Amino acid sequence: MSALILIVEDEPQLAEVLEAYARQEGYRTERAGDGLAALTAYRAAHPDLILLDVMLPGRSGLDVLKTVRADGATPVILVTARAEETDQIVGLELGADDYVVKPFRPREVMARVKAVLRRVSAALDDTERPLRVGPLEVDRRAVVARVNGQPLTLTPTEFRLLAHMAQVPGRAFSREELLAAALPDSDALERVVDAHLASVRRKLDGVRAGELLHTVRGVGYRLEAGA
Repeated sequence: MSALILIVEDEPQLAEVLEAYARQEGYRTERAGDGLAALTAYRAAHPDLILLDVMLPGRSGLDVLKTVRADGATPVILVTARAEETDQIVGLELGADDYVVKPFRPREVMARVKAVLRRVSAALDDTERPLRVGPLEVDRRAVVARVNGQPLTLTPTEFRLLAHMAQVPGRAFSREELLAAALPDSDALERVVDAHLASVRRKLDGVRAGELLHTVRGVGYRLEAGA
C-alpha cells in the first residue's frame, strides 16, 4: 500500500495543489486546515508522513509538531515562510525531519517527501547488528536506541545522527558530514545539526548518559564512552 501523506495547510488552493501532486506521485492523502483538525486526522489516520504548515489558525504547526513528537516518530516536514528562519530552527529542535520555504515549487516539496520516506525506509531495511557505545545500543534494524535497555524517544533524524556516529566511536564528525548523513537531500544549514544533537543530549541526560555525546570545538561532535 502506498504511503499516506497528511497535508496540513489552511490555504485551500495550496492544499489542493499539494494534494494533486502527492496523488500524482502515487501517495494517498488526508487534509486538515487547522491545528486541531490536524491532530484529529493524525490520530485517526496514522499517516506515514505529515506535511505541516507552521502558520495555522488555532493551534500552530509547532504546537502540532510537539504533540506528534510526544506520541512517536512520524516523519514531519515543516512548511515555513521565508522571513521565519526562527521557526525553521525551532521546528527542527522540536523534531521536524526537514522543512521547505514558501514560495516553493510543488515538485520540490514532493522531492523532499520522497527523500524523507526513503531515509525512513532505508533505516527499516537495515539488517546490520546493533551498534554499541558504552551503555548505548543502537539497533538499526528495529530503528531504536537504548541506554541500559531503556529506549530513547528519538526522531528519525536524531536516530540517524546517533547511528552514524555510533559506527565509529571516538571519531570526531564535522557538522557537514553529519548533515550529509542525516539530511542528504535537504538544504538545511549546518547549525541544524547543533539543534538536533542538543535534543539528543537532553534525552541522553534524561537517562544519565549525556557524557556519551561530546562537542569537539571547531570540528563537530563525537560519540564515545568513558572519555
